[in-house]
Amino acid sequence: MKHERMPVLVTAIGGGGHGEQILKALRLAGEGKYYIVGADANPASPQFSMVDARASLPLANDPSYMDALLTLCRKHGVRALFHGCEPELKQFARNRAAIESEGIFLPINPTKVIDMCMNKESTNRELAALGFESPRFAHVSTKDELKEIDWFPVVVKPSVGGGGSANVYIAQNMTELLGLADYLGLETMENNFLIQEYVGTPECEYTVGVLHDMDGNYLNSIAVRRLLSGGLNIRMSVPNRTGRAEFGQKLVISSGVSHGYVGRFSEVTEQCKEIAKAIGAKGPVNIQCRFVEGKVYVFEINPRFSGTTSLRAMVGYNEPDVLVRKHLFGENIKTDFDYEEALILRSLVENRVGGVAP
Repeated sequence: MKHERMPVLVTAIGGGGHGEQILKALRLAGEGKYYIVGADANPASPQFSMVDARASLPLANDPSYMDALLTLCRKHGVRALFHGCEPELKQFARNRAAIESEGIFLPINPTKVIDMCMNKESTNRELAALGFESPRFAHVSTKDELKEIDWFPVVVKPSVGGGGSANVYIAQNMTELLGLADYLGLETMENNFLIQEYVGTPECEYTVGVLHDMDGNYLNSIAVRRLLSGGLNIRMSVPNRTGRAEFGQKLVISSGVSHGYVGRFSEVTEQCKEIAKAIGAKGPVNIQCRFVEGKVYVFEINPRFSGTTSLRAMVGYNEPDVLVRKHLFGENIKTDFDYEEALILRSLVENRVGGVAP
């Protein structure tokens, strides 16, 4: 099917993840540029109201997923494909050749970068090997290994997965850590725990985007200094009982829903630029970190578009549009192009999408 506008497909647009963020950014790129096909496993996704054509796709682990995806791409003559969830990112990386053989632009990082970043232990080890600051960490699978940790407070998280701070907890002492091991079933978990040192305060937490083109050339960087002040933005908050004033009154873990001050924050982004370059990024990466005594301490790297993609686009830093303009429209993108700075806050929006339950 031919369209006057460039056909692009964004998957997993429902659920408030980065698929919805990419969709919003593409809509902000301007009228008349993109014919947006939106797909989701939920046939009642409210985000379908924001697209030009809608489609339901099976879940990424369904054996029929890739056939259904490529059939949808052919139907609409899709020129660029954007994943909206991490299971689909893995599928796209595994089937990169098949997708690109259809003439489809696929803005994802090299598989080596994706695999490293999606394993938190591997990320920490790679950062340490490259000489960058990261919190102390330990991968544990038994209670005996837990008893060797003496650098509280700590963050307890799955070593693989856990996007949006899912299943992430704080332990301030050994009693709490052993209790979490029982609660989460440490010795029965397939991937076990990553125990990570808690650093800094909630006021110094950033989510940082560093964008390279698909040839690995640096394009730009941006940061959101998070405001962690409510149930929408906080995954966990507990009073600081450690006796250490440098952590502030509360120990906080942010949720996957970030908002706050959007800007260049060069003291943070310059360090993150070096990290993205060192790991071999080609495409977007999103670095989660805290800035402590002049140093960036990374607690994870997402090898994809961010959950703040639309916030960035609102100030003129539109990552999916930039990559399409560079690689499909052939535009010359100025390095460190200008964008605005702003305070951007999020809220809940209700959508009526149907009648009563069947």
